[in-house]
Amino acid sequence: MPTKRNARSRRPASAAAAAPASVRALQGVVTITRQVHFNSAHRLYNPTKSLEWNQKQYGLCTNPHWHGHNYVLEVSLRGRPDPVTGYIVDLAELKRILHAAVVDQCDHRNLNDEVDFLRGIIPSTENLVIAFWNEIEPHLRHLKHARLHCVRLYETPRNFAEYFGPAAT
Repeated sequence: MPTKRNARSRRPASAAAAAPASVRALQGVVTITRQVHFNSAHRLYNPTKSLEWNQKQYGLCTNPHWHGHNYVLEVSLRGRPDPVTGYIVDLAELKRILHAAVVDQCDHRNLNDEVDFLRGIIPSTENLVIAFWNEIEPHLRHLKHARLHCVRLYETPRNFAEYFGPAAT
């Protein structure tokens, strides 16, 4: 009779069931990234400048009736894997944090008017990555093995900004 095999280990089931006497923790610094998506409208407009200045500076992006983007947000954490779990962070937990800090507040919203932490900020991609860092980072302070490394926001597939935090300047 053929031996059952574990799909992951390709060893006989009896060998896969036997727990190793110890596990090795590999040393090294790793960067992991979680990607989330949201859709929002915004208007690039500086209220301290004239309409003519805004139109010259921002073109169609200063349309008073707004315009929208299908944003892709990538958040990277950097750290050493936990010797017990092998993770620097559970990606399901990171997903939950990103939704609570950014996606749930911004998805299908007007970034200029409906998102409290963006009120009074020109919602350029550059400003958004800084604002998103500021919203996400406090939720990660409890992590033992990882720190926020980069927030990258794609406004379009060809246009994006990334921010490595205030210490990177």
